[in-house]
Amino acid sequence: MTTTAGKFINEKDRWDAMVNHSAEADGHFYYSVKTTGVYCRPSCAARLALRENVAFHLTCDDAEGAGFRPCRRCKPDQPPLVERQATVIAKACRLIEQSEEAPTLETLAGAVSMSAYHFHRIFKRVTGVTPKAYANAHRADKIRRELSQSSSVTDAIYGAGFNSNGPFYATSSKTLGMTPSKYRSGGSGEIINFAVGECGLGSVLVAASKTGICAILLGDSPDMLAQDLQDRFPNAMLEGGDNSFEEWVAKVVGFVEAPQLGLDLPLDIRGTAFQQRVWQALRAIPIGSTVSYAEVARAIGSPKAARAIAKACAANAIAIAIPCHRVVRNDGAISGYRWGVERKRQLLEQEASL
Repeated sequence: MTTTAGKFINEKDRWDAMVNHSAEADGHFYYSVKTTGVYCRPSCAARLALRENVAFHLTCDDAEGAGFRPCRRCKPDQPPLVERQATVIAKACRLIEQSEEAPTLETLAGAVSMSAYHFHRIFKRVTGVTPKAYANAHRADKIRRELSQSSSVTDAIYGAGFNSNGPFYATSSKTLGMTPSKYRSGGSGEIINFAVGECGLGSVLVAASKTGICAILLGDSPDMLAQDLQDRFPNAMLEGGDNSFEEWVAKVVGFVEAPQLGLDLPLDIRGTAFQQRVWQALRAIPIGSTVSYAEVARAIGSPKAARAIAKACAANAIAIAIPCHRVVRNDGAISGYRWGVERKRQLLEQEASL
């Protein structure tokens, strides 16, 4: 998503946007059709009217003041469809989070008055994950909290909403990245391999658990990056990677220098359910584009959570692969980046040139 400042300011651009049903133009102007007496958003799927019957308006009030009524199809006097869908999905997310057991797809769809098929499709488009994956991430976050607070693993299991030990232990290693007992001890004994390389951004440290890459850190000094890794995993065993691991580092360095190549490596993404929703949304931002914190907030169904989005970006430990550098301020200005604003600027300029 890029800024649209300066677009749709003349009638030719507006007509072209209307012909193409451009969602990008929504909010910039509205059009009315004198033969029907209605006004619409540029993205409205209604049949194209004759050019001589169309007039353009900057606001809904302008269109209604000229005697036109809102289209029943695109509802231009209501929030945009994407925002309405985000609000609905946010309601479903709250239902998942407040339920003792994960609600069924049919229950969730019924709660927001959608068919199961349509709800599943919209939920995945808005959040980047399926309802089941979201429920699993939320439960994983809950079990992590319970394991750190409860007096025993069994108490944590029931505190997180599991009705028995079996279902939990069947998925615990995948959920936590380690056994429950290791997690309670702060990851004691977990082995994390790492190696440091050099790229156009300076030093880059790549670390991986048995699940996948758990950290990509950028900086000026390999020693400082190693200390950062130690601080992140204080109870784990850090070991230098072997020759095969060096190939992973080479792929990451290659991805930094040429992001269009993609990064086809497994990731071990560790964070709260909210952070994972944010990071999933960031991974959907195309190379060469930027979004604002507010746009990310709307995309995940939490339009008032722009500050929380910024915190989730700051908590991201997997640079580049989870592209928090593509998030900017509402005015398009480059804001903070945990690995330095200059690196963020360099990444964005490099991607914009592709």
